[in-house]
Amino acid sequence: MKKILYSLKGIRHYYSGREVLRIGHAFLYKDEIVGLTGPNGCGKSTFLRILAFLENPTFGDIKFLGDAVTDMEILRRRVTLLLQNGCLLKRSVMENVTYGLKIRGVSGEERERKGRKALEMVGLQPEQFLKRRWFELSGGEAQRVSLASRFALRPEVLLLDEPTSSVDSDSAELIKLALERARHNWGTSMVIVSHDDRWLEKVSDRIFSLEKGGLVVRIR
Repeated sequence: MKKILYSLKGIRHYYSGREVLRIGHAFLYKDEIVGLTGPNGCGKSTFLRILAFLENPTFGDIKFLGDAVTDMEILRRRVTLLLQNGCLLKRSVMENVTYGLKIRGVSGEERERKGRKALEMVGLQPEQFLKRRWFELSGGEAQRVSLASRFALRPEVLLLDEPTSSVDSDSAELIKLALERARHNWGTSMVIVSHDDRWLEKVSDRIFSLEKGGLVVRIR
């Protein structure tokens, strides 16, 4: 039996009195990859922020692995969000990939080990990329370095907002393979927002549509 990762009930969220998100009832399961589609302005990014425990919904109940959400700061260490076109620090690839580990107090030797593994996961050879600067990367390489920085943390849940929006088809395929490896190797659960329907069909177990902040509807 599948273990429920997120349970959402009666979710409603407002900005300046305007409703931006409304979800009657939804379950997301552990170890699955969920795709999320919908037009611009329908609440997808807000939904990701709530799943990342960066915002509390105005109304409604959300549970994580069966427990009510009480300490959002602790949960943020278990869930990682990668925004669309995530900006890199003006530093080397290694410093970008291991920045989150450094903040968490991980030793230099351990940071490098995890950084190398994360780069390998996204198809970038450490020997070629570790010392490169941020401006020496192509768009696809930069996006994969951003993804590697999240992989280095090995989160239980990875939330991605348009991870292939600015990359070519080859990079999009490499990102797909990297996400599949993360689930296979670490059991990472994922929610992916994308307008690339064909790519999302290939990587997702289930796909939901969010219509104008309304109910998440299963479409596959």
